[in-house]
Amino acid sequence: MTVTPIDLFASFIHLDQGGQACAAKPVFDTERDGWQLMTFHVETDADVHADHWEVHSAADEVVSCLSGGIRLCFRPQRPGEKEEEIKLTAGTAVVVPRGRWHRIALDAPSDIMSVTVPRGSRLEKCGEA
Repeated sequence: MTVTPIDLFASFIHLDQGGQACAAKPVFDTERDGWQLMTFHVETDADVHADHWEVHSAADEVVSCLSGGIRLCFRPQRPGEKEEEIKLTAGTAVVVPRGRWHRIALDAPSDIMSVTVPRGSRLEKCGEA
């Protein structure tokens, strides 16, 4: 087996149940089992679909800010509650619980890394809940 560097911004890393890891084209497949590591360089809120809520039903998600600054926003769980917001700076991360609707907003251009099981993940435009 030849070991070569992987460009994390041009590939996703798939971590299969059997312990195999491999690089693949950066496609978020909501039917895929196994963990997926994704790294993105983002310049604007549009790059992180800040106007959409996201949820992962198969696993928690680790979201980390590698550079820049982001805000992880959590949708209210009950009517009348306010949106919760956690600020992440370079070198910090948060675990988003499985089944918790969330979105990302930027404070600055950033590099973001996330890890989750994509199976069953969904997006919903803000305001459609």
